[in-house]
Amino acid sequence: MDASMVIDLGRQALIVVMTISGPMLVAGLLVGLIVGVFQAVTQIHEMTLTFIPKIVVMVTVFLAFLPWMLLKLVEYTASLFELIGNVARW
Repeated sequence: MDASMVIDLGRQALIVVMTISGPMLVAGLLVGLIVGVFQAVTQIHEMTLTFIPKIVVMVTVFLAFLPWMLLKLVEYTASLFELIGNVARW
């Protein structure tokens, strides 16, 4: 196992993490933006008003995308196990 293989594994891990966390982060960002605009327009600055909608939307998105997320994680883990088997044979 050389340095380029380790770098490639790290790159693949970061891509999987960004791909899996992306939908929840985008949903949280959009809800935060909408709530922020609402707070600016109405001048209501209640701290719980920002957290409750974000939590509800992010949990909903998590549950909606859970099968897809698990599929991506299983694919990545299977490729890691396959790579371990290939490196062990060398």
